[in-house]
Amino acid sequence: MNNTTTNTNTNNRAVVSLTTGLEDSEKVTVAFLVAVGAAESGRPTMMFLAKEAVRLAVTGVATGTACEGCPPLSDLLARYEAAGGRYLVCPLCFNAKHLDADALLPNATVGGTVPLWEWIGDGATTFSY
Repeated sequence: MNNTTTNTNTNNRAVVSLTTGLEDSEKVTVAFLVAVGAAESGRPTMMFLAKEAVRLAVTGVATGTACEGCPPLSDLLARYEAAGGRYLVCPLCFNAKHLDADALLPNATVGGTVPLWEWIGDGATTFSY
């Protein structure tokens, strides 16, 4: 592999798929730490939120601290947004929970698997939580 690959290369993309919400805040924290690390490293980064995780894309939901020594979720969300991280929120899950699209975080979009695959393009490094 060529070590001079730039961060704009679509093969440098990262996708973190998260299906867990605040019922397992430690898992959510780990997923966000991975996503923040990718985004702050200059990788185009997308978090695909499904099941209970869709609630995390609603303003004011992702709060609290998972464990002693863990960063607050609100800090991780702020860092992720500042680094250019994006969310793609499963429309089936979002609508089934009757959530308000007007309350989505500014870097979140409701979209399913087709937009996810379009964003991935020729490839991405993926993590699933």
